[in-house]
Amino acid sequence: MNGILIVDKPTDFTSFDVVAVVRKSLHEKKTGHTGTLDPMATGVLPILLGSAAKAQIYLPDTDKEYICSFRFGLATDTLDITGKILDECPSDIKKSDIENILPNFRGDILQKPPMYSAVSKNGVRLYELARKGIEVEREARPVTISKLELLGFDENTQSGKLQIACSKGTYIRVICDDMGKALHNLCTMTALRRVKACGFDESQAVPLQKVRELGEDGIMPYIKPVESLFTHLTDIHITDKQAFRFSNGGSLSLSRLKGVSDSSDGTLYRIYNNDIFIGLGSVNSETGELEFEKKF
Repeated sequence: MNGILIVDKPTDFTSFDVVAVVRKSLHEKKTGHTGTLDPMATGVLPILLGSAAKAQIYLPDTDKEYICSFRFGLATDTLDITGKILDECPSDIKKSDIENILPNFRGDILQKPPMYSAVSKNGVRLYELARKGIEVEREARPVTISKLELLGFDENTQSGKLQIACSKGTYIRVICDDMGKALHNLCTMTALRRVKACGFDESQAVPLQKVRELGEDGIMPYIKPVESLFTHLTDIHITDKQAFRFSNGGSLSLSRLKGVSDSSDGTLYRIYNNDIFIGLGSVNSETGELEFEKKF
C-alpha cells in the first residue's frame, strides 16, 4: 500500500500512537508521519504509507496552519492548559491590545524553545530536565510566521482564538506566552488544532476511529497518491527512453527537457512518463543535467 492517508488526530494521542494504530489497522509495516503533534493537539496528520515514507525529507516546512485557543491571566509550566499552574493574575486585556502587538510576531522572528520540548541541550532532551525541575538557557531559533490573525476575543473571559501559519519548528504555545509578556500579563494556550499541513487540509482528514473501522480494504478511497505531496514542484514529462535511463539512476540533459523553468542548482522537479509519476529529479547546474533524486 503506497500513498498518503490524512488522519484527523484525536486529543490525548501522540503522533506515534496514530502511526501505530494505522500500521495495525492497514497491515502496512512502512508507516511514518510528516510532523509531530503534541498529545493535546488535534487535526491534520498526514501518514506516509509504503514508498511514500521515503518522501518525508522533501516536504516543505512552511505550510502548516493552526487554530489556537488561549487565555490571559494564567501561566503553566508547559505553557499550555495541560501543565501545572504556576501563577494567576487579574487580566483586563482588550481586543485592540492584542491586535496592536500581533505585528511583532509576524514574519521572520526568533523564538526560544520551551523547556517542555524535545529540543536537546548537551545531549539531553529539555523535557527530561524540566521534569526534574531544572531550567537551562535556550538559544532562540529563527522561525517564520506567515499568517497570524486574531479570530476572536472575549474580554469577559479573557479568552480568544488565533489563526497561525508557520514554519517547521514553531511552538504555538510560545507565541501565546510571548503575547502575555508583551502585554505585561500571563497567557496560556488552551487548545490547538492543525487545519493544514503538506498541502492537505482538515476537510480531507479521516477520523482515527474511522480508520480502525474501515480497515485495509475500506480505506483505499481515502489514500492519496504519493505525487500529491509534491504539487508545489514543477512537473516534467519525459520520453520512454529518458524514463528508462532515469529510473535506473541516470541523469538527463536539461537542454533536452521541456518544462524546465528553473535551472538553479538543487531545484527539484516531479518526473512523469506517460502521465505516470516516476519520482523526483534535481538540477545540477554545473553539469547542466537533471540528476536522479528519488524514485517512488
